[in-house]
Amino acid sequence: MTAQDSATRPSRIAVPAAAEIPQDSSRRAGTVMAALGVTAFSLTFPSTAWGLEGIGPWSFVALRVVLSAVIAGGALLALRVPLPARRHWAGLAVVAAGVVVGFPLLTTLALQTSTTAHAAVVVGLLPLTTAVFSALRTGARPSRTFWTAALAGAAAVIAFTVQQSGGALSTADLYLFASLLICAAGYTEGGRLAREMPGWQVIGWALVLCLPLAVAGAAFALQYESFQLTGHSTAGLLYAAIGSQFLGLVVWYRGMAAIGVPKASQLQLAQPLLTLVWSVFLLGEHLTIAAPLTAAAVLVCIAVTQRARG
Repeated sequence: MTAQDSATRPSRIAVPAAAEIPQDSSRRAGTVMAALGVTAFSLTFPSTAWGLEGIGPWSFVALRVVLSAVIAGGALLALRVPLPARRHWAGLAVVAAGVVVGFPLLTTLALQTSTTAHAAVVVGLLPLTTAVFSALRTGARPSRTFWTAALAGAAAVIAFTVQQSGGALSTADLYLFASLLICAAGYTEGGRLAREMPGWQVIGWALVLCLPLAVAGAAFALQYESFQLTGHSTAGLLYAAIGSQFLGLVVWYRGMAAIGVPKASQLQLAQPLLTLVWSVFLLGEHLTIAAPLTAAAVLVCIAVTQRARG
C-alpha cells in the first residue's frame, strides 16, 4: 500500500507542473509577438508621411499592397502551402477588406491633412473597438476589471485628442474613425483564423487575395497622381509594405492567437505613444506636456488589462 502511494505520488505532482509550463510559456511568447507587432505598426504613420512626400495617396496604398502581396505569395509558393479550406475564405476576405485595403487607404487619405501625432491618438481607440468586435464575434466575455481599464485607456486617448484638436472634427478625423471600425473587424477575424492556421498564412492569403485589385488600382492611380522616388518616399513605401503590412501583421496575428484578441488589442494602447516618439525623431513634430501624462495613464491601463482575466 505504501509502496504504491510512493510510486504514484510523483506522477500526480509532475503532470500538472508539466502542463502549466507550456501554457505560461505560450502566453509570454504571445505577448512578445503582439508587442513586436505593435512596435512595427507604430512606425506606419511616419513611414506613410514619408511616402506621401513623393507618391500620391491612392498610388501609395496600391503599390504597398502589391509589394507585400508579392512577398507573401512568394513565401506561400516557396513553402508549398496548400490553399486554405473553403470555410476560411470568407474570413480572409474580411481581413483583406479591413486590414489590407480599408485601414491603409483611410489613414493615408487622413494623413494628407492631419499630422501623424493627431492621427496616432485618434487611432488609439482601436484596442477598445477591437475588444468590442471580438466580444460580439466570438462571444468572449472579458471581466469588469478588463473593461474598466480598457475604457479608462480609451478615455485618456480621447482626452488627449480633444486637447490637441480643440474639440473640432475634420474630414481627416472622419477617415480615421471609419478606419477604426474597418480595422477592428479585420483584426478580430484575423485573430480567430490564426487559431486554426498560422498567423503569417492568414495575412499572406489576405494579401494574395487583394493582389489583382491592387495591380489594377496601381495602374490606374499612377496615371493621375504624382510619383517621385526620393529617399523618404522610397523608404516609406518599403517599410509600409514589408515592415508594417506583412511582417508586423505576421507577429501580431500570432500573438493574438496565443493570448486572445481582447488582451492583445490592449497592447495597442501603447501604439499612439510610440508613434508620437517616432514623429518627433523622424518628422520633427512637437509634443505638448499632455503626451507624457497620457503615456503614464495608458501604461497603467495596459498593466491592468494584461492581468485581468476574461
